[in-house]
Amino acid sequence: MKLVAAAAAAALIAGAGTASARQPFGILGDRAPDARPAMLVLGTPHFDNPGRDIVNQKIEDVLTPGRQREIEAIVERLAAFRPTHVAVEWRSSRQEKLDQRYADYRAGRYQLSRDERDQIGLRLAARLGLDRVHAVDWNEMPPGEEADYDFLAYAQQNGLAESFDKARAAKQAQANRETGRMRCTNVAAWLRNLNTPEARRESHRAYYDIALVGDAQTNPGANWVGSWYGRNLKIFANLVRLADRPEDRVVVIYGAGHGPLLAQFAEESGAFEVVDPLANLPEAAARPACPNGDAQDS
Repeated sequence: MKLVAAAAAAALIAGAGTASARQPFGILGDRAPDARPAMLVLGTPHFDNPGRDIVNQKIEDVLTPGRQREIEAIVERLAAFRPTHVAVEWRSSRQEKLDQRYADYRAGRYQLSRDERDQIGLRLAARLGLDRVHAVDWNEMPPGEEADYDFLAYAQQNGLAESFDKARAAKQAQANRETGRMRCTNVAAWLRNLNTPEARRESHRAYYDIALVGDAQTNPGANWVGSWYGRNLKIFANLVRLADRPEDRVVVIYGAGHGPLLAQFAEESGAFEVVDPLANLPEAAARPACPNGDAQDS
C-alpha cells in the first residue's frame, strides 16, 4: 500500500507540468507569484477567555466603550486591505450556525459577544458587505485512542511532571505579566505584539518541547504535535479551497498559536501571497491614566 501511494505521488509530481495533472489537482507550486491570492493571518488572543489552552491569558472586558473604539479602529484598518473573504476559527462542519449568527447580526437581531470571531470577524465582514463569514476550522479527534496523544499523563507516569509543571508555570507567569501590560495598551498593541516574527517563533518553539515527551516506543508528545500540524494543514486546505482566484484577498482571524503554521504553509506551498499583518493594523498606543496597571476607560 505504501509503495502504491508513493508511486502515485511520484507520478503526480512528475506530471505537474502537464495540463492533465494540473486540472484535477491544481499543483500549488505551479502558481505564478502574480497569480496567488493574498492572505493576511491575524493571530489573536481569545477575547472571551475560554481557558482551554495549556497556558491562558486573562483578557479584560473588550465590551467597554474604550475597547470598542479600539476594535473599530482595527476593523477600519483591516477593511482598507480590501478582503474578499473573512475566515475565522469556527468548525467548517458548523458553517450553517455561523451563517445564522452573521445574518442575525446584519439584521440587528444579534449583539456581538466578547469573542474575537464576533468582534473582528463578523464586524469586518459586515463593514465590507460580504455575504458570509467563512468557518475554516477542523478540530475533531485524530486517528487512534486519546491515550496515544496524552503527553500530560505520560509526564505524570514517568517522573517528568515536576519539570513539565515548572516549565508551564514559567510560561503562565510570562503570560500573566503580559496581561498586566495589556491593561495599559490599546488592542492594536496586543495584536501587534502577538504577530511579530519574533513572537511567532517564540510561540511555536514550545511544540518542539512537547514533541520530546515520550521514549523510543511510546511517543505521545510527538503524536500530539503531529495532530496539531495535521489540524493546521486541514485548516490550510480549507483556505486554499476558499480563496482560489488570483484576485482573492482573505483575512484569517485565528488564535495566535495557529499563526506560525498557517503563514508557513501558505508561503512554502506557493498557494498565497502572505501579507504582513503589522502593516495592516493601527499603531500601538498607551492608554490614558494607567497607574499600577489599571487604565481608565470611558
